[in-house]
Amino acid sequence: MAVDLNAQPANNYYAKLVRNLKVAVVPDFTLESGQQLLEVPVAYSSWGTLNKEANNALIICHALTGSSDLQDWWKPLLGPGKAFDPTRFFVVCFNLLGSPYGSASPLTPHPLTGKPYGPAFPQTSLRDDVRIQKIVLDALGVLQVAAVVGGSMGGQVALEWPLCTPPGYVKTIIPIATSAYQGAWGISWNESQIRCVQADARFQGGNYDPEPEGQPIQGLGAARMIGMLTYRSCTSFEARFSRRRSDSMFPSKSAAVPDQTPPTPPASDAGDDASEGAELKPIGTPATVTPILPLYTAQSYLQYQADKFLRRFDANCYIHLLRKMDTHDITRDRTNTALTPIESQPDLNSLAHILRTYLTPALVVNIGSDMLFPPDQQDLLAAHLPHAQLVKLQSLDGHDGFLLELESMDELVRSFLQQHNPAAFAAAPIHTTREESLGESSLDSVFGEVDSHFQ
Repeated sequence: MAVDLNAQPANNYYAKLVRNLKVAVVPDFTLESGQQLLEVPVAYSSWGTLNKEANNALIICHALTGSSDLQDWWKPLLGPGKAFDPTRFFVVCFNLLGSPYGSASPLTPHPLTGKPYGPAFPQTSLRDDVRIQKIVLDALGVLQVAAVVGGSMGGQVALEWPLCTPPGYVKTIIPIATSAYQGAWGISWNESQIRCVQADARFQGGNYDPEPEGQPIQGLGAARMIGMLTYRSCTSFEARFSRRRSDSMFPSKSAAVPDQTPPTPPASDAGDDASEGAELKPIGTPATVTPILPLYTAQSYLQYQADKFLRRFDANCYIHLLRKMDTHDITRDRTNTALTPIESQPDLNSLAHILRTYLTPALVVNIGSDMLFPPDQQDLLAAHLPHAQLVKLQSLDGHDGFLLELESMDELVRSFLQQHNPAAFAAAPIHTTREESLGESSLDSVFGEVDSHFQ
């Protein structure tokens, strides 16, 4: 298949937020659903060089609202001497289908009409992502993947890689804070967020103007607030906010109602060099909505997260990705064992059978305070994966701990990669460009969860 590796990134606002974006175009691709996409863009970012054996690729899978810009959301793990060392590995992070950051999505113009797909974009699965990303890796000359690493939804993708590719193609996997299937708990949280977006009159069945100003900002903002609550923990919120009041709880009687337009983020929110990516636009509050001032710092924090999200994500894409996550089940169509009549969860014997087929060593990471993907889900993985090591990441911050406990994550991942890729670490470092010699991380991030606003 003739893959165009030199395609231009999509001309949309959201893709421009990603620095150093590369795009490959696959001429045609049949989804798991049977629907066919034509001229399919697959966006990715990469660091480092493929070695002469073509076996030093590291695939990093982003979470639900992340992007291929690994340098933004996991920067302390990327760089010489770090877990994702571009002097030893060819580090690649793909953008998932359906996400707004350059791969085919509701924002993509249909090749036959030239108009964005919008809500008509066909539903994709994580298996679709693995299969189309493998096509791009083949075009790049990759013969073997040293490791696939991902947290949350990215961990679900990591679990699919060995099952969707030839035996031995993936050498190791590192699934973090994730599960073998999306359970009722996760599906329910996702549905709550989808209903928030759909309830906004500006959503118009998904036929809104796909620019930041045209988004259903009330519904999408509320959905992000719900999501943030599942990503953190009660303990972390109490420790961080308690009942502390915001500055607006008791404004003076003479004070005017402040402007509710979210502030334009600092230059660091657009990356180390703001010229490399588009600046985030401020999103105004519709005139028909009466501004509500937050009373407590916990409310201010949720509003801050919603405002930040509204400047960088599309509603149709968000719904698409939530529904994609709901389809995740490594046993689906891979076992003859019948599920229960209501298909409430995969049969444990079927699940154990599929997990035992993994030949890849795995580092399974869980977080004790995670309420979205509780530790028992990772315990189940580790119990049945034949070559698994279970590690507990110490964090009181809940599910997002893997995006916040950066030094610990770097140490865990780097140690595992050194153990299972001794040749890569024994070889002389591969020359890197200045662009790949990365400095220390900024606290502000467009796509990640670390920020300085509420430190």
